[in-house]
Amino acid sequence: MTELADPKSLTYRQINTANSGRYRITKTYSEDPARNTLLIDVKFESLTRKELSLYVLYDPSLSNDGRDDSGTTSQATLVASDGKTASALAASTGFKQTSSGYLGTSDGWTDLRNDFQMDWHYTSAPNGNVVQTARVPLNGLPSKQNVTVALGFGASTADASAAASASLSRGFAAASSDYAEGWHGYLGGLSAEPASAAPYGPTYDVSVMTLAAHEDKTFRGGYIASPTMPWAWGTGLENPSGAYHLVWARDLYEIATALVAAGDRAGAERALTYLFDRQQKPDGSFPQNSTVDGKEHWTNLQLDEVADPIILAWQLGEPYTTKYLDNIERAADFIAANGPFTPQERWENQSGYSPATIAAEIAGLICAADIARKHGDADSANKYEQTADDWQSKVDGWTATQNGPYSSKPYYLRLTKDGDPNAGTFYDIGDSGPTRVDQRKVVDPSFLELVRLGVKPAGDPVIGNSVDVVNQVLASGDPSGKSFWHRFTFDGYGEKKDGTRWDIGFPTNPTEDWSNNTTIGRNWPIFGGERGEYELTLGHKPDAQARLGQMASAANDGYMIAEQVWAPDFPPAGEPGFPAGEGTFSATPLAWSHAQFVRLAWSIGAGKPVERPSIVACRYNAAPCS
Repeated sequence: MTELADPKSLTYRQINTANSGRYRITKTYSEDPARNTLLIDVKFESLTRKELSLYVLYDPSLSNDGRDDSGTTSQATLVASDGKTASALAASTGFKQTSSGYLGTSDGWTDLRNDFQMDWHYTSAPNGNVVQTARVPLNGLPSKQNVTVALGFGASTADASAAASASLSRGFAAASSDYAEGWHGYLGGLSAEPASAAPYGPTYDVSVMTLAAHEDKTFRGGYIASPTMPWAWGTGLENPSGAYHLVWARDLYEIATALVAAGDRAGAERALTYLFDRQQKPDGSFPQNSTVDGKEHWTNLQLDEVADPIILAWQLGEPYTTKYLDNIERAADFIAANGPFTPQERWENQSGYSPATIAAEIAGLICAADIARKHGDADSANKYEQTADDWQSKVDGWTATQNGPYSSKPYYLRLTKDGDPNAGTFYDIGDSGPTRVDQRKVVDPSFLELVRLGVKPAGDPVIGNSVDVVNQVLASGDPSGKSFWHRFTFDGYGEKKDGTRWDIGFPTNPTEDWSNNTTIGRNWPIFGGERGEYELTLGHKPDAQARLGQMASAANDGYMIAEQVWAPDFPPAGEPGFPAGEGTFSATPLAWSHAQFVRLAWSIGAGKPVERPSIVACRYNAAPCS
């Protein structure tokens, strides 16, 4: 089991009890704030009063690549390096035996598998997929149950060893106390937890701390999507570690708006500075994603990611609208010249006319117009407003079908490839979904961005009918919508049908039958939050509160919220080990999930989405222009 050792700190404890009842291992994790060291306080208990042996195994993956490391033993410390980065594994008790081998041939797992004894003692393993093993001088009896393990990092093995050694000398208690106090101070400097989140224990505080922990400590403002690498992404497919270890302008916007709501305006300001100083291109656009230093990684274009920084700048106001006027103008000009069609929408793998992307484009242009007019550029302001008004009047014609199979009334599609939602245009879903699908059969909850960003009123009949369709098609078989939702029809971005990991190279099944997918996208907690924000605009506060509780229930024992949860309409959900409504093996935590939880909690108190740009809602919904 995993538990939060301190409700106001990201200090975690794992307790592993053998199925045989022979032993229990309790591990409490902390960082040493004074140096680059991870510390683990270990208690090893023999539950039968018989002496046992304890081993530590470590698989280095230095510089985001575990295939080119070299490992050796140096003064009872296991050190590893790839020439750019180094690690050092040490223990407060020292090690009785050590070995550095290669995964699958001479590693500790292979050595211990047959007789549970350490027989191999290799002193060196150069340039390969190294796994290091050590025997800890504990036997599980009362006098030999405790050890502190330190994993130090540095530019060289000497630096890493010095970090580990200094942290051990300082001791776990002192380091962990300082680490916890750092989190206590961070939370203490924020706004008090909103009343809406109080029923859900530490979920809110953990969410805020988790968002802060996603920020790179060298390139400040660069908040990554997740510290994890699920499924195929953790197999070396991306190097340096990609997908979730990258910075996406959209995810960064979600994080920054949650930080603003929570009272960490400085974090949001760093995020905006990062977007404009490190990510924005000379033509005004933003990369699909970047490594933390701002270098473009994947090279496609998503126009909502060009709009989001403008909206964030408007929300933060002065001095950011003044300081970044040139950045905002270039971004808005790029949207006006290249939209509304987007080479990719927010789910990465399709081009077309997306209601969600168009909502962001319109909101971005209206925010840019307000900023331009305040700085004397009436011509640009008029151009942005005219473009936005034109697109707002046409978004239904581009994206809402009147002859689709799910309703006799118009409803929004995920996107159209051609701007004609009544055409039976086919496209390949991607991500191991079917390869030929009529666009009128693919729906997505993302159209609610039109409401959240103020482009459409919540009571719009096409919005309401689309909600009904999404409940029917995507709400895990629950037509009332009292559940999470799938990302879009036929989505294949999730585990295989037997629950094993998603594989980007797995063959697809070219039929319009979701159950025939080789992989199945499960339910996304973020949609609970987005639905709650929509319900607030309808005045349905109790429903929004229920969504917040639903999101909290999706968290694991450590209060981390996953990207996806097991959907009860598809096996293996409900089978042993796959509880419906709990996290799959997707990215956990996902910063976006926690940002949505935080933002919904504050929106409930405000009675409306807290990051909805009022200038947009005022223009299109007769809302107050404050």
